[in-house]
Amino acid sequence: MTICCISEGPCKLIAPVLDELATEYADKARIVKVNIDDHQDLAGQYNVRAIPTLLLFKGGQVIEQMVGMKSKRDLKLSLDRALL
Repeated sequence: MTICCISEGPCKLIAPVLDELATEYADKARIVKVNIDDHQDLAGQYNVRAIPTLLLFKGGQVIEQMVGMKSKRDLKLSLDRALL
C-alpha cells in the first residue's frame, strides 16, 4: 500500500512507477494507492509522518515501510524480498 496525497509532487512522480509494478507483479502482489486526504484514519493507523509512504504487507502485517521517493529498482528489490 502506498499512502500519498495525489496533488503532491513526489506522489505524482511515483504513481507511474507503481502502475508499472502493478502490471509486472499482477499475478504475485497487489499494489494499492491510498489518497491521504480521503483516508486520514489509515495514516494515523500506520503512523505515517511523511508522504509518499510505501508499506509492504505480508500475512496482513507490515514487513517494510519506506518513506520518500524510491527508484523502480529499489521497489522491485523490496517486492521480490517480500515474495520469498
